[in-house]
Amino acid sequence: MSHPPGPPSRRSLLRTGAAGLTGLGGVGALALTTGCSGGDRAERERRAAERGARLRRAAAADSAVLLRRYDATSAAHPDLAARLAPLRADVLRHTEAFGDGRRGGPDASPPPGAEVPKERAAALAELAGAERRTARERVRALADAPPELARLLASVAAAGEVHAFLLGEATGGGA
Repeated sequence: MSHPPGPPSRRSLLRTGAAGLTGLGGVGALALTTGCSGGDRAERERRAAERGARLRRAAAADSAVLLRRYDATSAAHPDLAARLAPLRADVLRHTEAFGDGRRGGPDASPPPGAEVPKERAAALAELAGAERRTARERVRALADAPPELARLLASVAAAGEVHAFLLGEATGGGA
């Protein structure tokens, strides 16, 4: 099935305009075909920068919530704190990479709506689930992210999936 031809591209207009037009009329026509792109490009770049900043803030907030989950789990299950420390350190680095600016100190209060289960295995499973959900959210954001942020999101999503796997291994149930 063939599609009806759309409007001519700027490139084809430039080609035919440059080849078929002479004198000042040709230069004027050529200027008309190229004059509107600067503002459109600047507007697209502005919108892309805003979208990237919004995605970056959302990723930082998600990482901060995940960090609080680690802190709350470690506080509720002190015997897990040493095992969770390297994963928590990664999440802290991710939070900082997204621009949260958060440094160090644990916040042992769980995020709203996320109480730490009393059983150790259930607490680890909950943490693994939070890592997976956060990683999936980062993967969904890739389509709208500018290239540099997309690389960071993909890397952090992969790390989150590894964390979820390791947390699942810690419960003896796998991922």
